[in-house]
Amino acid sequence: MDCLLNPPPQSILDLKAHAHQLIFRPRLDSFTCNACGLNGDRSPYICVQCDFMIHQECFSLPRLININRHDHRVARTSVLGVVNSVCGVCHQKVDWTWGGYSCQRCPQYVIHSKCATRNDVWNGKELEGVPEEIEDIKPYVVIYGNIIQHFSHKEHYLRFHVNGFFRDGNKRCSACTYPIGLQSFYECIDCDFMLHQNCAEFPRKKWHMLHNDRLTLVTSVAEFFWCIACRRMSNGFKYQCGYGVLDVLCCSVSEPFVHPSHPDHPLYYIRQVKYRQCYGCNGRTYNVLTCIESCCGFVLCFCCATLPQVVMHRVDDHPLSLCYGEKASGKYWCDICEKELNPSTWFYTSKDHRASLHTKCVLGDFAGLMPRSTIKYGSRSYEVVLNNSVSRPFCRVCESHCMYPISLKMLGTSDPYICSLNCQKRLNSLDNLTKKLEALYVLKTTKKESDDDDRTQLQALLLAEETAKKEPDYADRMQLVCMYCKYCCYASTNKVLTLKRHIYGGFEDQRLEP
Repeated sequence: MDCLLNPPPQSILDLKAHAHQLIFRPRLDSFTCNACGLNGDRSPYICVQCDFMIHQECFSLPRLININRHDHRVARTSVLGVVNSVCGVCHQKVDWTWGGYSCQRCPQYVIHSKCATRNDVWNGKELEGVPEEIEDIKPYVVIYGNIIQHFSHKEHYLRFHVNGFFRDGNKRCSACTYPIGLQSFYECIDCDFMLHQNCAEFPRKKWHMLHNDRLTLVTSVAEFFWCIACRRMSNGFKYQCGYGVLDVLCCSVSEPFVHPSHPDHPLYYIRQVKYRQCYGCNGRTYNVLTCIESCCGFVLCFCCATLPQVVMHRVDDHPLSLCYGEKASGKYWCDICEKELNPSTWFYTSKDHRASLHTKCVLGDFAGLMPRSTIKYGSRSYEVVLNNSVSRPFCRVCESHCMYPISLKMLGTSDPYICSLNCQKRLNSLDNLTKKLEALYVLKTTKKESDDDDRTQLQALLLAEETAKKEPDYADRMQLVCMYCKYCCYASTNKVLTLKRHIYGGFEDQRLEP
């Protein structure tokens, strides 16, 4: 019906698509489109002079674009002409006799037309006639010898060092927030600012496969952020464009990606239509790096792909290396949390293999936060502190020793430490519950019974009961005591939260059982 109401033109002269006039052939006719290289089964436009055929929808293919898989612009061409090439997006073979996109600066880089114009690859901007901006994206300038000035720290010069301070956990890179370790690094001449050599060389702008627009390196991070690739929290340097934010480690992952756990084949980012299970942690996610070799199926999430290969921990005097899983029949136990460890997943181990540790136990939830910095999470402010003292502090929420190397210290409280992200989220939920309960209270200086008061206080009581029932063991573990009477409900345990004082007299408080 649409063809009857809006029939396609019988002939077209579109110099962007082809140099000659194209004639419409309205019939069932199998053909291969010269523009995209895909097969069609009906109604092509043809050139009678040179046997050129094209889909109707391929007329709208842009001439010049940027894609998130390559640093340079790519241009549409009618014949790729590169023999034995693969597509830079899907990494499948490209027929050199058909059309596609290619880079003028990198002659071997070619892309299928349909792959280049996918909505997760191209930002939809046609660049024909738009002059290419020449920007200086170098992150530093060499002053002399081994002295540089980095754009993130212009007030002082940085000096290059070949060997790192491996045993000093206080020496940390301001970009990735990880310890300097044994890596080469730059150190400020006048203050404690440091950068790994690799981190210092990150460009000021770059393209990445997880975002369609060019990302800018942001070095002054006021608040923490969540990386869209690994879902870790960080307040180090970040690459950002709008709401798309990546930490520098994930943004440094490029194709082809070679990881020591899979040295024989490179890994690529292939768009997934369903969750894939990571070989490193057994977690399931969409954003994965995949081996494209047939019958391999190796998959790696960004979190595991960016784990440090060597770390230092207080449980062992020697460096711990990342082990890529073992086939073992016996049981493994983590020396930090003293819980069972799955040997088929990645873990850290000592040189003599006497120690085995969960990767999470070694790094913790706050490895991406810079010690001595301050963050705000929910309604509370925290100082990021190293857990390297002889006596480890107790967590305010789970009341266990803080076992991870970095903890959060609440500002303005006498019971200040939070050991993990899970405990922080639980505390945040309690803070939200506090606000809801306080919003329901009818505060009065004297007792006044009314139906409205009873209804309001009953709502508060039911809200507290509902929260306790969702986590039956939560009230006991948190020592959450909901004291209530006929008119009001409040939690009286200062370790968890403090509500407004019980203003009605003459009623006996009781424990609210979950």
